[in-house]
Amino acid sequence: MYTTGNADLIKLFEYALNQEETWKSFFQRSLERMGVGAAVSAFKRLIEEAEKHIEFITRILQDLKEGSEIQPSTMERVELEPVDYFDDRARSEFLHQCIEGSMVPDVTVFKTAWLIEKDLSEFYEKMAAKTEGAALNAFQMLARWEKGHERFFREYRDKLSEVYANMPWGG
Repeated sequence: MYTTGNADLIKLFEYALNQEETWKSFFQRSLERMGVGAAVSAFKRLIEEAEKHIEFITRILQDLKEGSEIQPSTMERVELEPVDYFDDRARSEFLHQCIEGSMVPDVTVFKTAWLIEKDLSEFYEKMAAKTEGAALNAFQMLARWEKGHERFFREYRDKLSEVYANMPWGG
């Protein structure tokens, strides 16, 4: 457990902040490659969520750098509700457009995004296991949020990989 003071927690949350900023930047750059409206819309919502994660972690860092513990008000200010990035119709349209347009860059983006989210959720889970109190709660919240993103991207990674594996190439 990290019980020696705020210095260790500051380093952990600074790392988390850096990862969230990198994640946001990746999705902003990926929007330029995306050709499907539904994917663009989903990525924009994910960028908005990354901004909330960044705000949440920044507030935690402010508390810790002021020499105090993470304040309950910091934990209460940001709560992300699960977002359905694609409704059923948009999901179907997105997959259909990927098949028709052979959107290989989109597949690559979804695979990379899944790996990013998986890495982040695992990091937050590990840090939750090593902390206590408000830091534990913060890492658990972050892990839950990233797990939702991970599931979303894994679903599309799997579906798109299956579609491409079963296509009659050269037919």
